[in-house]
Amino acid sequence: MQLNPSQLNELATIAIKAASEAGIYIAKQSKKQFAVHKKQSGENLASQVLTEIDLASEKIILQHIKPSLHKYDLALLSEETVDNKSRFEKDYFWCIDPLDGTLPFIEQTDGYSVSIALVDKSGKPHIGVIYNPVDDTLYHAIIKQGAYKNRQKWRLKTSDKKHTLVCDRSLINHALYNQIISLIKNQSSNNYQLISHGGAAMNAMWVLENAPAIYLKPPKASNGGGSLWDYAASACIFKELGAFAQSFNGEELDLNRAESTFMNHKGILYASYQHLANSMREYLITGLAKD
Repeated sequence: MQLNPSQLNELATIAIKAASEAGIYIAKQSKKQFAVHKKQSGENLASQVLTEIDLASEKIILQHIKPSLHKYDLALLSEETVDNKSRFEKDYFWCIDPLDGTLPFIEQTDGYSVSIALVDKSGKPHIGVIYNPVDDTLYHAIIKQGAYKNRQKWRLKTSDKKHTLVCDRSLINHALYNQIISLIKNQSSNNYQLISHGGAAMNAMWVLENAPAIYLKPPKASNGGGSLWDYAASACIFKELGAFAQSFNGEELDLNRAESTFMNHKGILYASYQHLANSMREYLITGLAKD
């Protein structure tokens, strides 16, 4: 079954309502005390922490999403629910992160969000919705229908302001970090800023909000590097804006990976403009070859 534009609009409306309602709930809980747990996941703390708010947010989202599973024969992949592998059987699946950036949420800093995407069996995102509870900003996109910010048509603006490197905290300890900073300094005449406190979804949005900007995670052998639900929604938004969102090696993002939900095998590279991504990848591949 191939979804038509009208059906995609209907599903996008559902995802927007789900993300917004969950995000409003998260915002109300952000200043309250809550229990923090650890789960079996990737090697870093950001992928291991879990709160009761993650679970409550997922419950809110699923209340909106579940009727569409039957109506359109959709599969479901959500961070806090066991992967039943139906995403390999159905034509499309919902890909949900009920609270992306749990670590900044716990720390009560900006950088957490709700992320919902609709992805087809081949791994192509058709709908992407990201809601930022901190400032009540809604980002969404529908394949071949454009990208929107707070329901208004959104276009990436060309800017000559300082460059921005968006990264995870772990990148600061990476062997290539000094090389990355060196290239950013050269490209920006030493006029740059570093953003390193957000979850994957808001990191991606900050690339678009602070163009010219770049966000990257080099590939690694160990599990981690974010998961499918961390990048599916933002990949759709980037595509519709004409921005760059691919694997670190230049391949399309593997958003329905069979071996694992983790993305560490190929890494990710997001950029406001393709020439920034190309120069960074070429520069770092040379560095990786030397290591």
